[in-house]
Amino acid sequence: MTTNTDDSYAVEVAAIFTPLPPTPSSEVVVHDIWPTAVVTGRETSRKEKKKIQRDPILVERTNLLNVAKLVIKELIDSSFRHGRMLDISHVPLQQFFIIMEHILRHGIKSKRGILSQQKEYWHMLELIERYVPEAAEITATVKELPEIRTLAGRARAWLRLALMQKTLPDYFRCLLEKRDLLLSDFYERDAFMMEDEGMIFSGLLVGLNIIDCNFCLKEEDLDYQLGVIDFSLYLKDSNANSTVAMETPGEAGDKHACGEHANMTAVLDQKNYIEELNRHLNATVTNLQQRVESLTTTNALMKEDMAISKNHVFSLEEDKRKLLAERNTLQEDHSKRVQSMRQDVEVERDTYQSSRAGLDSIFSDTARKLDDEKKQRKELETELELQGSMKREMELAMKLLEKDIHEKQDTVVSLRRQLDDIKAINLEMYKKLQECQGSLQHKTELVAKLEQKTNQMTATISSLEQRGRKQEAERQVAEEQSRSLGLQLVEKDQLRSTIQTDLKIEREWRVSLQQSLTEVKDKLMEEQNEGAKLKQRVKDYDALMVEHRDLQSACEEQEQALAEMGCHLSVEKLKVDDLTEVTKLATDAAWAQDKEVSQCRQCEKAFSVARRKHHCRHCGDIYCGLCSDNTMLLPSSAKPVRVCDACYNILLQRCNAKP
Repeated sequence: MTTNTDDSYAVEVAAIFTPLPPTPSSEVVVHDIWPTAVVTGRETSRKEKKKIQRDPILVERTNLLNVAKLVIKELIDSSFRHGRMLDISHVPLQQFFIIMEHILRHGIKSKRGILSQQKEYWHMLELIERYVPEAAEITATVKELPEIRTLAGRARAWLRLALMQKTLPDYFRCLLEKRDLLLSDFYERDAFMMEDEGMIFSGLLVGLNIIDCNFCLKEEDLDYQLGVIDFSLYLKDSNANSTVAMETPGEAGDKHACGEHANMTAVLDQKNYIEELNRHLNATVTNLQQRVESLTTTNALMKEDMAISKNHVFSLEEDKRKLLAERNTLQEDHSKRVQSMRQDVEVERDTYQSSRAGLDSIFSDTARKLDDEKKQRKELETELELQGSMKREMELAMKLLEKDIHEKQDTVVSLRRQLDDIKAINLEMYKKLQECQGSLQHKTELVAKLEQKTNQMTATISSLEQRGRKQEAERQVAEEQSRSLGLQLVEKDQLRSTIQTDLKIEREWRVSLQQSLTEVKDKLMEEQNEGAKLKQRVKDYDALMVEHRDLQSACEEQEQALAEMGCHLSVEKLKVDDLTEVTKLATDAAWAQDKEVSQCRQCEKAFSVARRKHHCRHCGDIYCGLCSDNTMLLPSSAKPVRVCDACYNILLQRCNAKP
């Protein structure tokens, strides 16, 4: 009798380990629903049966404990019978891991909401390393396995490694001792791990320390496993067979009928159990269908909410577009107003400039010339800096190229070193270009400061113009008053005195402006002289550039010739290396023994349970899995075989070098 289980253990545990009603044949056979007599050899009382039938969770725990006893007893007995190291193909060992996973999943807390995460016992196993530091190695090796992607697969690998190291009972006892700190966040109060059955199960696990196991985790599919429990191994009445063998032939004939009747009742009990089990499985299927329907309804509601939110988002985007259009219109209106105001200001400025054409024309001409000269000076300075930097770089490059040319003619090995030197020189040239850019930025800052000073001068001129306008207005008022009021001569004299003082101030300002103009003209002459010098430097730079191009073309031709020579030499060197490797492998290749090697030949890491030994089929040495995960077709094999990294590179170069 078998029951299939997959990754949805939480649902099927409830279906398998549920209480069963008493059958008509239960009066003859007084055992439990689960065959506890095979292990314990005791009978349960009627009070205990009534208590178990009243509490279904208690029934689940007792059934789990009884099945665990049967599985562990059969595992220990089979290990004694075989007398060898067990692997994952051993059926009792597979059933032990299945019942172990049932126990760890019993009573685990479910999700409280849509956004909360499902509790997994893998997170509980990770917390063991806080109290037992030796468990950190197992956790690290499990996390490094690339084939395992799910949390359930990591937990299964962790249990297998703990059983191989014979530390599973210690870790389980640590969990039960710290149940208030560790297990209360993962399990309900009436779970298997939170009750006394967990302590009994930890005592049963101590007997597994006599078993030697060896698992290859890379070859197993731990993410998606099908668990099968074969109860036919535990429902056999071995005690009855032994007692029959010890009786005399006469007594055996008398009790043969009673034995057949007992076997018949046991078969009927098993049939009733299977029917009840099917009934519970059908009930769980209906419950799952109801849950699926409820989930579909919630999904539909969520889709409706999503559609409403999308419509709201679309409406918000439309509002955003409208606001952007309004902002653009406001910006256009503002720009139009600013332009109109600028036009008005320009008209007023033109009128004032027409009235005072003398000084303004001179000042505007000088300002324009100053701006032109500043621009020319900036351009010449930038060109001068570039020419100077390029000239320095060319001189350095010329010296280095001459040295490189003399060194290249010596040996082929020096060619590679000279290429490295040229790369370093290029990096230095790039750094020098960056320094030149920094100096240019500094000069641009100086030019910006000069522009600020010119702006300040224009501001002072504008203030003077405003004061001149005010004076002209006052003069017009005074003239009108002199025409209309001929009798008020005293007031006219006072106004004339004020006007004369203002005129004196204006004359002083005019003299100061003329002095500043003369200073500006002197500066312009000096800048023109510097511009002539810069033009001469430009001519020198052009001549140097022509020489640089000639030298660069000669250097490129020499580099091409050297590259061709290097290619020929590399081909010849590969041929020689192939011949030496073939001769070396023909003479030195030997199959290494497992007992003589304790660490990897390449990475020199010690072999352990997780790090296995592998032979290289080409050189015969022993490597770990990471250093020998390559396959190559050899002349002595009909299909690709495992080789180490060094042999793989040699064979790959040999295949690529062949025409």
